[in-house]
Amino acid sequence: MFRVLVVDDDNALRMTVSSAFQERNYQVDQASDGEEAVNKVMSTKYDLVLLDVNMPKMSGLEALKQIKAYDNSIICLILTAYSNVKDAVEAVRQGAYNYLEKPIKSDDLVALVDRALKAHSAVRALSLSSPAMNAGENKDLIGSSNEMKRIFSMIDKLARVDTSVLVRGESGTGKELVARAIHMNGPRKDERFVAVNCSAIPENLIESEFFGHEKGAFTGADGRKIGKFQYADGGTLFLDEIGDISASLQVKLLRALQEQKFTPVGSNREVEVNVRIVAATNRNLEEMIKKGEFREDLFYRLNVLPIFLPPLRERKDDIASLLLHFLEKFNATYGNKIAGIADEAKDLLMKYNWPGNIRELENVMEHAFVIESSDQISSASLPDSIRGLSRSISKSAVGSDNVPGQSTGDSQGDGLSFNIDIQNLDFQTQKEEFEKHFIISALKVFNGRINQTALHANIPKKTLLRKLEKYGLTAKDYQDSDD
Repeated sequence: MFRVLVVDDDNALRMTVSSAFQERNYQVDQASDGEEAVNKVMSTKYDLVLLDVNMPKMSGLEALKQIKAYDNSIICLILTAYSNVKDAVEAVRQGAYNYLEKPIKSDDLVALVDRALKAHSAVRALSLSSPAMNAGENKDLIGSSNEMKRIFSMIDKLARVDTSVLVRGESGTGKELVARAIHMNGPRKDERFVAVNCSAIPENLIESEFFGHEKGAFTGADGRKIGKFQYADGGTLFLDEIGDISASLQVKLLRALQEQKFTPVGSNREVEVNVRIVAATNRNLEEMIKKGEFREDLFYRLNVLPIFLPPLRERKDDIASLLLHFLEKFNATYGNKIAGIADEAKDLLMKYNWPGNIRELENVMEHAFVIESSDQISSASLPDSIRGLSRSISKSAVGSDNVPGQSTGDSQGDGLSFNIDIQNLDFQTQKEEFEKHFIISALKVFNGRINQTALHANIPKKTLLRKLEKYGLTAKDYQDSDD
């Protein structure tokens, strides 16, 4: 169903036009001035906006300018008196689809709207099939900022060649989406896209995951297994967190990239493949090279065509379009009918620094959808961290009654306060001990909820799950019995 916004300070005309739209089963909202119209557009997704030229507070031309700057895909129609046709023509130059002179004839209005909405459908289809947007699996790259326009342009160019690509950026910036977009808009789009999270695979299994193994190659190898390189043959292999692989695997990966062949674990036979590699990392590989932690020749093999994703805090112009995207996504997921975001909530979301980037924004929106009971996301449905309400996990808080989900008792074995074994002053061991205690404390605070723990403790969810497995922890063990 198309959604239309009718904007005019003439109440009678607004009602007449709205009725004409409702008869055609359009969903219709109204605004009495340009300022109200812009605010509505920024909180609700509209297909078409009908604007009068002369209105109080903000003219139709100024409102048009702001609406098109916010979302250029919205179709805008201008209503004008005969004496203001010059303004209407100027509006068309600024992006309006067309204009209609008053007094309005119902048949003319309906015919113009039908043509305009057909144009909207074409624009929408074009944007979704654009190389800069389509990331496959019903996923899209979202953004209209200058930074993202640069990224889209890069993706368009990278999709046309077959060289290795290294995608760099902080956790949660959308590196896998970029990799998928490169694949989906290149010559390999009809072949497999295979994603591997290098940091999530145990060290003793990662070579087998990459290259496969023969039956009996090691304990538990009950049969032959095809590795990710062979499985992705003809398509694209995405190696996420490439900076986390061991030195020995770096050598074998370099050979596989150079020669497009490898030897499965426990085998004497070589397997040839034709695979495009897209790798990604949030680590400083140049520093790792200086420390001898990452091979320089592998870096240059991967870094033939680098692409850098800026953090969300450096492209806040994209937050509005991302919010609309997640509104549509979670309305469909949860069957809700949340129409928009309240101004106060939107201000908080715009001011927040987003250390977890787009992944954190998505988690926050999902949190709001679960909490919100009205038809609009309010500030009350946002997490405490967004509203500036600090709920820190500290030595004094752990074990106290005022922390949700935390039982009383000795924090020595459960919280962030623990004894350092002076007989074992090994940094790595002590770091892991602290990490384990921190995760336990965070799980207790948030009642064993994985998403909430990851969000508020600022731990990427994939990392948290990997750490739980590493330390043999189960989130459910830290839920209150009555939760």
